[in-house]
Amino acid sequence: WDSPFHTACQPGEPAGSARWFLGGRLNVSVNCLDQHVEKSPDRVALIWERDEPGTAVHVTYRELLDLTCRLANTLKKYGIQKGDRVAIYMSVSPLSVAAMLACARIGAVHTVVFAGFSAESLAGRILDSGCKAVITYNQGVRGGRIIELKTTVDEAVKNCPSIKHVFVAQRTDNKVQMGDRDIPLEEEMTKADSVCTPESMDSEDVLFMLYTSGSTGKPKGIVHTQAGYLLYAALTHKYVFDYQQGDVFGCVADIGWITGHSYVVYGPLCNGATSVLFESTPVYPDPGRYWEVVQRLKINQFYGAPTAIRLLLNYGEEWVKKYDRSSLKVLGSVGEPINKEAWQWFYQVVGEGRCALVDTWWQTETGGICIAPRPSEEKAEIIPAMAMRPFFGIVPVLMDENGEVIEGNDVSGALCIAQPWPGMARTIYGDHQRFIDAYFKAYPGYYFTGDGAYRSQKGYYQITGRMDDIINISGHRLGTAEIEDAMADHPEVPETAVVGYPHKIKGEGAFAFIVLKEQTAHVDHIKEELKTIVASKIAKYAVPDHILVVKRLPKTRSGKIMRRLLRKVVTEQSSNMGDVTTLDDPSVVKEILDAYQKYKEKSSS
Repeated sequence: WDSPFHTACQPGEPAGSARWFLGGRLNVSVNCLDQHVEKSPDRVALIWERDEPGTAVHVTYRELLDLTCRLANTLKKYGIQKGDRVAIYMSVSPLSVAAMLACARIGAVHTVVFAGFSAESLAGRILDSGCKAVITYNQGVRGGRIIELKTTVDEAVKNCPSIKHVFVAQRTDNKVQMGDRDIPLEEEMTKADSVCTPESMDSEDVLFMLYTSGSTGKPKGIVHTQAGYLLYAALTHKYVFDYQQGDVFGCVADIGWITGHSYVVYGPLCNGATSVLFESTPVYPDPGRYWEVVQRLKINQFYGAPTAIRLLLNYGEEWVKKYDRSSLKVLGSVGEPINKEAWQWFYQVVGEGRCALVDTWWQTETGGICIAPRPSEEKAEIIPAMAMRPFFGIVPVLMDENGEVIEGNDVSGALCIAQPWPGMARTIYGDHQRFIDAYFKAYPGYYFTGDGAYRSQKGYYQITGRMDDIINISGHRLGTAEIEDAMADHPEVPETAVVGYPHKIKGEGAFAFIVLKEQTAHVDHIKEELKTIVASKIAKYAVPDHILVVKRLPKTRSGKIMRRLLRKVVTEQSSNMGDVTTLDDPSVVKEILDAYQKYKEKSSS
C-alpha cells in the first residue's frame, strides 16, 4: 500500500511537494498536518465538543498547523530541544492536541498525564522521565465542574528539579497564581512565528511515552517510536472502523490514555480525518449527551468504553431514542471486555441493529488495535462481546501453564503474540530489563499480553480478563500493588491486600482487606482517611469501593499474600477455595469469611 509517511521538502524542491521519506527519516507532525494542508487546508481536522453543551469549535488543518508551529516555536524559545521530555497535563482540547504535535515537530518526547491524576502521580511521572517542562491549563472543566490543574501542577513540580518551565494556557477566565518559571502560553504563541521547520527524525526515535500500571507498585513509562507507531495507528483506524474521507470520527476517550493518542490524535490525523474531541462526561447535563452530540455533529463512527455504556443502559432507552442517530455507521468498544447485555444494548438501541459493532482488544503496549471483528470479508459475522479476528500481521497464540502452544479450537490459555508488529512498544523508559521481564520472560520467544483468552470452535478469539494482579476499573488499568502502596502510608495500617471484584457499572471495582495496628474504635474514620490517601496519591477512580478490616491476611509460609483466596471470598466462591495447604495457618480462611459475612450483613442493613 502507499506509505502514509512524508517528510518536509528538501532545499531546492518546490514548496508543497510532499516527499517520501528516505533512509527512515520522517516527521510525524508533517504526516498529520502538512500533507493535508497542501491538498485541502480548509478541511476540518478537529471538532472540539466542549464541556458546555452545544458549544462545538471547528478547527481546520490549516489552523491546527498554525497552532502547532507557534507552540513548537514557543517551546524552542524556552530551550526545549530534540530528545527532551515534556509533560502535558491538560484536558482534551485543540491546544492539547497541538501540544502533542508541537513536541513531535521539534523532536521532543511528550508524556501526557491524564488530567484526573493527583499531584503525586504527576510528580512521579515527571521524575521518572526527567521532564524539562510541563504544559497545562489554568483550570479544566468537566461535567460542569472546575478542575484545578495549575494548582495540581504547582504541587507536583515543587519536588521536580528537572522542570525549568511551566507553560500555562487559559481554559477559563479565572486568574491563577503565576510564579518565576510559569509562562503564559497563548501570549507567547501570539508572538511566535507560524512556520516551524520540522525536525528530521529516525523511524526508531522516541515519539512519546505513556505511563501505565504494572503489577508492582511503580507505573512504567511505555515507549513508542515514530514510524511503526504512526503506520499502525493510521492503518487500524482506517480498516477497523472502515473510515472513509469525509466521515466524522467520534472517539470519546481522553488524550491521557493510549486510546486518545491513537484514535483521537495520531491515527485520524494521519488519515486526514475529522476527529471529535470530547471534553465532557456521558451524563452531563443529562444521560442523552453522547447521542445529542452524535445528532448535532453527525458522527459516523462512535468509539467508547463499556463502562459508559453500562452506566447509560441504567437510564433507559428514551435518552437514546430522543436523538437522531442515522449518521452512525460503525460502533466501537474499547478498554475492557464488554459484557453481552451492554453489547446488545449498544448494538440494538444505539445502533438500531444496523451498525457494525467492533469490540476491540489492544493495550497501551500494542500501540493500536490487535484483535477486532473488522476488517473482514464484507458482511462477515460478528459475534456479540467477542474481539474475534486478529489484525493484519498479528499472530495470536494461546499458551498452557507449561509454556507450550495450545493447538486446535475450543481452547483457553494465556494470550501471547508470536511475531513483532509495527505498533509494539519498544521498551520501558529507563528500565529495559523490566520490559523484558514483564512481556517476554514468561513465554520466551513470545509477547505475553497478561490476558487470558478463549479460541472458539470457529477459531475466533474472546478475551477472558487479566491473569495477574491488575484490575480494570472503568477501562483504566490499575495494579493492585499501587493501591496497596498508597494505603500502606497510613500509620494505623501495617498490612493491606487489594483484589478486584465484578462491578455492575465499572466492570471491576477494588476491594481492600486491611489489618489495623490495634483494635480501635475509629475504624470508620480510618477507612475515610484511606480513601482520601488513595485519591490524593493516585486518582479518585482508584479508591476502593469496599474496605474490610481483618485480624490477619492469608499468607504462605514464605510470607506471600494469597490474593486468589481473597478473590474467592469477595466473589462468593468460598465453597471452592482450592489448595490451602501452603498457607501458614489455614484457619485464617474461616476468620476472613466470617468477617466478610458480618460486613455484608451490616452493609445490606
